[in-house]
Amino acid sequence: MPKDINRYVLLIDCPDAKGLVSKISTALFEREVNIFSNREFVCPESWQFFMRTEFSGTTNHQELLNALQQILPEGANIRLAEKCKKRLVVLATKESHCIGDLLIRSTYDDLNATIEAVVANRVTLGPLVEKFKIPFHLVSSDNRDRLAHAMEMLNIIKTYNPDYLVLAKYMRVLPPEFVSEYKNRIVNIHHSFLPAFIGASPYKQAYQRGVKIIGATAHFVTDNLDEGPIIGQDVVPVNHRFTSAAMSRAGKDVEKTVLAKALDLVVNDRVFVNGNKTIVFD
Repeated sequence: MPKDINRYVLLIDCPDAKGLVSKISTALFEREVNIFSNREFVCPESWQFFMRTEFSGTTNHQELLNALQQILPEGANIRLAEKCKKRLVVLATKESHCIGDLLIRSTYDDLNATIEAVVANRVTLGPLVEKFKIPFHLVSSDNRDRLAHAMEMLNIIKTYNPDYLVLAKYMRVLPPEFVSEYKNRIVNIHHSFLPAFIGASPYKQAYQRGVKIIGATAHFVTDNLDEGPIIGQDVVPVNHRFTSAAMSRAGKDVEKTVLAKALDLVVNDRVFVNGNKTIVFD
């Protein structure tokens, strides 16, 4: 397919009903667009229907959305997005492995997104970020009230109009007032295989427990610490020879891989949030 043809992603979730796939496909066919990818799923517990459709062609988008609203069950959520690079703002503290990986991927077009800026509460990563000619904003958290600090960051972030925020080892809890501004649009990497070892020092907890695998979890941020809907996870094996420091070193590799994979899914509109879970069309 020629690269200059516009591509779009149609995301629908609604109560399940007979003939939904046929009705949606017919609505697109009648507008002479070309469907080249379609996935659907029905949750067996809630009987909620999820559908992701990629298509190309030109059509009146508002007219299409109105037509779909007429044929879908009440309470349907419909989103139509053009396939394009998403805008990211990354929050960081001191650890470089995750943000360094994302900077390289973004620079060399290995991530369907651009990093518009990095906001950090420590100066440590400034020289690294500046090598990629990306704005770096230091908002020190020293002796600062958590809410006041978060709101100062928020004012900076809003100037970049990001689609998503990424917590690349940002080590402060975000207050509800901040999280609500980007509901289901803040992606965090947690350095353990949730729901195990929530909170601080997860590798020390894992070492003390004598685990045989360690992992990482990418999830959306909610007001409940480390309990947001999970996007992706992975693990690596360890054994009795691993100290907590060795576990931490091994964990860094899986952390950056899991975060990159999760972001790839999110920025390509492949993730639906379904309560405290996600539906992922990978």
